[in-house]
Formats: sequence, C-alpha cells, structure tokens
Amino acid sequence: MQVLKRIFDFYINSSIHVALAVCGLAWVTLLNFNVGADLDFVYFIFFATVTGYNFVKYFGLAKFHHRSLASWLKAIQIFSFLCFMGLCYYTFKLKIETIFYFAFLGIVTFLYAIPFLPKKIFIEAGSLRAISGLKIYVIAFVWMGVTVVIPLLNENYSLDSDALIESIQRFLYVIVAMLPFEIRDMKYDNLKLATIPQQIGTTKTKVIGTVLIVVFFLLEFLKDEFWLNKTIILGVVSMLMFFFLIFCSKNQKQYYSAFWVEGIPILWAILTTANY
Repeated sequence: MQVLKRIFDFYINSSIHVALAVCGLAWVTLLNFNVGADLDFVYFIFFATVTGYNFVKYFGLAKFHHRSLASWLKAIQIFSFLCFMGLCYYTFKLKIETIFYFAFLGIVTFLYAIPFLPKKIFIEAGSLRAISGLKIYVIAFVWMGVTVVIPLLNENYSLDSDALIESIQRFLYVIVAMLPFEIRDMKYDNLKLATIPQQIGTTKTKVIGTVLIVVFFLLEFLKDEFWLNKTIILGVVSMLMFFFLIFCSKNQKQYYSAFWVEGIPILWAILTTANY
C-alpha cells in the first residue's frame, strides 16, 4: 500500500493530474464545437501544463535547496525535464500563430511565478503571484486561453458569440474550482494575497461560488446552438462543483481538492466523449 500511495502522490505532486484536467477541458471544447481533434495539440498542452505548473510550484524550492533536494523533488525535476523535452518536440508540430498564442500565456505564467517587480514599490515577493487578489484571476485567464480560445483558433474557428460564452463559462468554472483550494489554504496563505475566503470568509465564499455556478450553467441557454445532451452533462458538472464547494473546509482531506475537485474536468471529458 505504501508503494501505491507514493505512486499516487507522485501522480498528484508532479502535476500529471492537473495536466489531464487541462487536456480534458480542451478536449471538451474541441468536441463541443465539432472542429476536429488534433492529438499533437493535446499532447503539447499536457507537456506544457506539467512543465509550467511544476516550474511555478517548485522554482523556489529548487533554487534554494538544489544541493539537498529530497528524493521526491528530484524525481519530479527529472520528470519535468522529460516533459519539457516533450514540450519542445510538439512545439514544432504546431502552427506558427498557435505558438505565439501559447508564448503570450507562457509569459503571463512566467511573470506570475518569478519575482520581477520592484519590491519596495509593489509587493514583498515581487511577482504577480503575490499581488493582492490577483492569483485566482490570472489562473482562470490562462486556463480559459489554453482550453477554449487557443484550441478554437488552432482549428481556424472564427470566434463567435458561442465561443465568447464558452470562454466566460470556462473562466467562471476555474474560479469556482479554485475556491476549495483557497479555503483549504486559508491557514497557510499570506494575508497579503487577499484571496476571496480571506477577504469575505468561508460562508460568503461558498455563497458567491454557488451564484457563479448558477450563472455558469444558465449561460449555456444563451448559445445559438443548443444541445440537450451537452446541457445535461453541464448540469452534472455544475452539481459536482456545487457539492465539492459546499462540503469543503479549511480542514479538508488531503486529496479532496487536489484529486477530486481537480478531477472534474477529466470526468467532463469522458462524458462528452461518450456522448459525441
């Protein structure tokens, strides 16, 4: 059992799970808009997500403890390097304009993670990540771009009102999905981050999250193309989001957010594929 737990922890901590979630959301977009499925594009997203997330999560640890890294972190470093090589390989399979789109989001991710702002003028940590209240919106913006806007542009889909609505829905989805994480991390996060739960408390955060879930679902009825099966799947996703938001707490189980909440997009992709 101990071996299985280590493998599972590596699966979570190395960002494989979150990468599959991002790929799942991009896959949902491709199927929902019936624009085809470029697997090279999906592979690129997987390797880019692992590389980007591990860079953001472990940059500081590796920088200050590179000579005495724990074995688990060394394993993640090696895995991240292999994923970076995969990222480089699949970059050459993308269209030039698609590379530029991803480059823009890559710069946003870099600025989010790396201290570059004058500390005395802006913030103590010097990076976008530490600007009060900004974290959740940067993450939602990047996920929206990677899972909706760029997949459609890569398939030469002219962004219309349905694409705009899908983008707004995805933005709202990521914000709601982040709330259980922010509630979990309330006792660890610096107060200067000014996360939503820190500013308004757990109860009000859940109320706002519930309202956002309702908006997320109702927006589906504003699309020009309405499909009952897709709406039912969206309803299932909305109910799962509501369930995990309402029952989350500051003392939630270890894998509550990191596995179950993060895994909703994977189920979403499976249900969409089965219905396609």
